[in-house]
Amino acid sequence: MTDARLAAGIWVSAYLKRLQLADIPAYILRRGDDTAGAVMVKCATLDGRASLWVREWDFETDQRPWVRLAEAPEPEIDAAITRHSARDPDLWVIEIESRGGVTLLDQPGLV
Repeated sequence: MTDARLAAGIWVSAYLKRLQLADIPAYILRRGDDTAGAVMVKCATLDGRASLWVREWDFETDQRPWVRLAEAPEPEIDAAITRHSARDPDLWVIEIESRGGVTLLDQPGLV
């Protein structure tokens, strides 16, 4: 049996605060459903490239780790976000700016 999930809006607020404390600029590009919206994280490395992160189910462990969906020129990542947004009206999209590609998504409490 899986544990109860944290509401998306609360998770996003906590993530933005964690990024702020680490001096990593972050912005909400798209606000999704506060309760059950999925979250995508775009990490712009400020060199014309970006990566796109999503949560996926690991059925063996019953966990939801963050995985890098794509790493590409930033316009390609933006196009992928547009496609996902068209299919999911509840989707949240967070953009962070990190030259080193640091997302903090592997930190305790964010996994």
